[in-house]
Amino acid sequence: MTTTPRTAFITGATSGFGLAAAKRFVAGGWNVIATGRRADRLQALVGQLGADRVHPLVFDVRDEAAMRAALDAIPPAFAGIDLLVNNAGLAQGTLPAQKAELTDWHTMIDTNVRALVVLTHALLPGLIERKGAVINVSSTAATYPYAGGNVYGGTKAFVSQFSLGLRADLHGTGVRVTALEPGMAETEFTLVRTHGDQAASDALYKGAQPMTADDIADTIWWVANLPPHLNINRLEMMPTRQSFAGFQIARD
Repeated sequence: MTTTPRTAFITGATSGFGLAAAKRFVAGGWNVIATGRRADRLQALVGQLGADRVHPLVFDVRDEAAMRAALDAIPPAFAGIDLLVNNAGLAQGTLPAQKAELTDWHTMIDTNVRALVVLTHALLPGLIERKGAVINVSSTAATYPYAGGNVYGGTKAFVSQFSLGLRADLHGTGVRVTALEPGMAETEFTLVRTHGDQAASDALYKGAQPMTADDIADTIWWVANLPPHLNINRLEMMPTRQSFAGFQIARD
């Protein structure tokens, strides 16, 4: 008896956690709708994994009209979405709030908050119908503030709290909701945050044995494939070499 593969909708699938998750879910027998801005990378993913297993959607998550047009064009074979992985997100800048660029703040809020809620709202009816799941990629920055984290930490705190509120609202529907909160993981994250400073990225991760994109993808896979009666509300992860910093003290 042939069973129809389940389908995961993964945002930010052109690099990092999203790319690794797309590969992990296809390897596990799922179909994947992979979204991102970089068409060449999505086409490479389709070429690697197969057009019958991966459907690419090319759009910037901040562009609501483009997002909705892409959703309307999903082919029937991928239309039954069982899992939404809200992975697309970014940090911009490392300066303290009083020196930060307001455009960086707008980019983080529009990407990490507004785009996430718009997409979630659009897909919720189908997820409820299929008793699916939502995994929102947050961050340890949602809980632990640090200098220069300002708006990025605020957006991730929103993601974690929104996840808990969504879970409460979906009570009784069978839909599971998880906030995944990773700490240091080596991807393109720092390169994006520093606007392309490879030396800064290399220095941050050097000798730290950070988590990898595959580590996070395996965790997303584990959460998604738990029995339907189990829900992971929040899951915080750090590499063993990362822990908690002390309080800052300003002295005379």
